[in-house]
Amino acid sequence: MTQEEEFQASLNEHFLIAVPSLADPNFSQTVTYMCAHTPGGAMGLVINRVHPELTMEAVFKELKLKSVPKADSLPIYLGGPVDPSQVFILHGPPFGWEACSPVNSSVALSNSKDLLESLAKGEGPESFIIALGCAAWSPGQLESEIKENAWLTCPANETVLFETPVEKRWEEAARLMGVNLKLFSEAAGHA
Repeated sequence: MTQEEEFQASLNEHFLIAVPSLADPNFSQTVTYMCAHTPGGAMGLVINRVHPELTMEAVFKELKLKSVPKADSLPIYLGGPVDPSQVFILHGPPFGWEACSPVNSSVALSNSKDLLESLAKGEGPESFIIALGCAAWSPGQLESEIKENAWLTCPANETVLFETPVEKRWEEAARLMGVNLKLFSEAAGHA
């Protein structure tokens, strides 16, 4: 596969791992789960940034949903700088929600009220991440950033996605590639 063909391959179901030298404050030291990557652009959710103050209790109140204490304390992630007031839910089964878009056979992206109602009751999918906003790239933008060595990519892993502690996800995602980010060079280059 040529380098050009490699960049044309879909990054759906992949992690996008920020290299240590990426200075953009929206993406510094992040790992993004890619939900869609087509010739029309790309979209994903940052999975290792939790809102420092906001919890789901405030979101449930805003949506006028009754919630159980367990659900009120759920973290809300900063999914990316695009549509920061929009709620996105990356989750495992079940997938029968109103606005559910499967990424693969075990992960889907939803943003429907019926799923939020279920989560407020402490029900719904066992594995999930609730995020405000998403990460999105226009056609060719992500490919250009990858060519400029801003990102590492590897197939996603559901253990890192849903089970690894948030503060370890960036390094653990890189380890899937055999990369120790602490030893990663700050200088970008091309071989």
